[in-house]
Amino acid sequence: MANGNGNSSVSHPTGLEMAAKHIQTFSLVVYCVIIVVGTVGNGLVIYVTSFKMKKTVNSVWFLNLALADFLFTAFLVFTAVSLSQKYHWTFGQFMCKLNNFVSLVNMFASIFFLTSISLDRCLSIWVVVWAQNKRTVGKAQVISALIWLAAGICSTPYAYFRAVEVSQNQTYCKYTSTMTKNKHWTLFIFRFVMGFLIPFLAIFFSYVAIGIRARRLQRMRKQRRHRIIFAIIFAFFTCWLPFHVLSFIQLKFFDYSDVQNIVQVIGPLTVSLAFTNSCLNPILYVFMCDEFQKKLKQSIWLVLENALAEDHISFVTLSRSMSRIPRKSDSTAPAEGKETETSIILTKPKKEISTKKSMNTEENSHKLIEMADFNKVH
Repeated sequence: MANGNGNSSVSHPTGLEMAAKHIQTFSLVVYCVIIVVGTVGNGLVIYVTSFKMKKTVNSVWFLNLALADFLFTAFLVFTAVSLSQKYHWTFGQFMCKLNNFVSLVNMFASIFFLTSISLDRCLSIWVVVWAQNKRTVGKAQVISALIWLAAGICSTPYAYFRAVEVSQNQTYCKYTSTMTKNKHWTLFIFRFVMGFLIPFLAIFFSYVAIGIRARRLQRMRKQRRHRIIFAIIFAFFTCWLPFHVLSFIQLKFFDYSDVQNIVQVIGPLTVSLAFTNSCLNPILYVFMCDEFQKKLKQSIWLVLENALAEDHISFVTLSRSMSRIPRKSDSTAPAEGKETETSIILTKPKKEISTKKSMNTEENSHKLIEMADFNKVH
C-alpha cells in the first residue's frame, strides 16, 4: 500500500504537468488568434465609428469600447511571448507593470462603458423629454473621459504591486513575494466589487426597468440595437465570471496544495476566456448591426477599389477618350476632356469637323484654323 500510494503520488503530479503543458499550448494559440482578430476587428470598429458613421451617443460608447479592446490586444503580444517561454519575462520591470496596467484598464473600462450604455438606455426610455434635451454627444465624450480616468485609477494598485522576480534561473512578472495575504484579498475584493459586482447589479436593474417601462407603454420594440447591447453584456460576464470565481478559489484555499495544483492547470483557461472578450465585440457588431455592416462594406470596398484601380485608372480614362467618336452631345463634356478632343480633331478629315456645330466659341476658332491649314495642304 505504501508503494502504491507512493506511485500514485508520483503519477498524479505528472498527469497535472502534462495537462498544464497542453493547456498552455492551447492558451498560446488562443492568444495569437485574439491578437490578430482583436487588433484587426477593433481597428475596423474604430475606423468606422470615427469616420464613417454619424456621431451619436451610442457611437461614442462603442468607439471607446473598441479603443479599450484594441489597446489590450496590442499589448497582449508581450504576454504571448512570455507564455511561449513558460512565463519567462524578458521585457523588464517597466513593461511588466505597464502590461498588467493595460490589462486591468481594459477590464475596468469595458465594464464601466457597458454600465454607462445600460444606464443611458434606461434613462432614454424612462425620461424621454430629458434625454432628448440633455443627452448629447459632448456629454457622452466627457463621461467617456471620466470613465478612462476612473479605470486608470482602479488599475494603478495592481501595476504597483507587480514586479520582476528571479526564481530558479527564470524571470517572472508577478505580484511581489512580500505581499501579504490580506493585501491579496484587498486587491481581489476591490477588483471583484468594482469590476464585476456593482456594474452587474447596475446593468441588471437597468434592463429590468427597461422591460417594465416597455411593457407599460406596450411597445416592446425588438430592435437589433437592444440585442447588440445585450449580447455584448452577456459576452462580457460569460468571459470574466470564471476568472473571478477561480481567483476567489485560489485565495480561499491558498494552503491546500491539491486545490492550488488544479488552479494552476485551469487558470490559463479562465484567463484565455477573459481575454477572448476583447475580440468578440467587433464580431457582434458585424453580425448584428445593419448600419455597421453597411458602413464596413463600403469602407472595405473603397479601400480595395483604390488599391487595385488607382494605378491604371488614368490609362483607362485616356484610352476611352482616345477611342470616342465625336458626337453632338460632346459639347456637354467636362472642360478637362475638351483639350484631348481638340488635339484629336487636328488629325480628322474636313467632313468630320463640320459636324461639330454646337461647340463653344473657343472650339470653333480652333476648327477654323484647322480648316484653313487643311485647305492649304490640298
